[in-house]
Amino acid sequence: MSVDGVDWLLDSDPAIRWQALRDLADAGDAAVAAARTRVAYEGLGAEILAAQESDGSWRLAGEPVWLTTLFTLLLLRTTGADPADPNVAAAVERLEASLRWDDTGCWDLRAGNPNANAFFEGEVEPCINGGVLALGGYFGRPSDRLAQRLLGEQLDDGGWNCDAPKSARSSFNTTICVLEGLLAYERAVGSAPEIAAARRRAHEYLLDRSLFRRRTTGDVIDPRFLELAFPPRYHYDVLRALEYFRDAGVPKDSRIHEAVRLIESRRRFRDRWLLERAYDESLAVPFNESAGEPSRWNTLRALRVLRRYS
Repeated sequence: MSVDGVDWLLDSDPAIRWQALRDLADAGDAAVAAARTRVAYEGLGAEILAAQESDGSWRLAGEPVWLTTLFTLLLLRTTGADPADPNVAAAVERLEASLRWDDTGCWDLRAGNPNANAFFEGEVEPCINGGVLALGGYFGRPSDRLAQRLLGEQLDDGGWNCDAPKSARSSFNTTICVLEGLLAYERAVGSAPEIAAARRRAHEYLLDRSLFRRRTTGDVIDPRFLELAFPPRYHYDVLRALEYFRDAGVPKDSRIHEAVRLIESRRRFRDRWLLERAYDESLAVPFNESAGEPSRWNTLRALRVLRRYS
């Protein structure tokens, strides 16, 4: 691994720096913890916390409140801000106290509706609920009811699809969202054999397709699966899948070799990877990377995937 790429990450936003120290530079626990402490007070993490409204939401003109709130909070999770930090804990408490999902099953958030699901209980679509479950697990609000709902929605082929039961075939996009949610839930509650078994079934769904190919023909399922995108949304791509597998501690498997080689092939000068697609709409804060330019976020993610699987 070239020093250039890692040094570039260490000289950046605290949200990236602390993860590079932990995952790439083998820094000691004290140094990692000290760097992580800065996330809630400097850079992107601090900007997200400062942008929260008094009712606990995040807002952007012209966008539904639920959308901006969900996407911005998912980005906060990606920064690795410490849930125990007082500023982070207060933000989560504000959101939890007043924001609920509309009780008709729509995606709109309502303030103070006692008959609607609390925010961390989720709503109706598994792609959204996967993200909500991931947030609940990370921020100390794991929802047993939401986890059980998602288990009940797993399809026969091992994945999930927001169009089920109309569609009996799983969606890569929905499946990766649910997998991330179930993993965060499992970590929050401890041993959860039923959750672990469901995740393993979903792993096989992805692995049997080499993470991006049709099982029947071997064709690429969707060209967007090969684009290295950020921030996380509902969209699947091979880097997101490999990041999940790394995070979940999934052992090396010959069925991911092609996807790993794809990530390696996208390496640019001085160990940097481009942002090939930006899903930065509906964020309450500016996202300071542009499609087609070198991306610290994608470089961080690619380097730690390659460290695990190359």
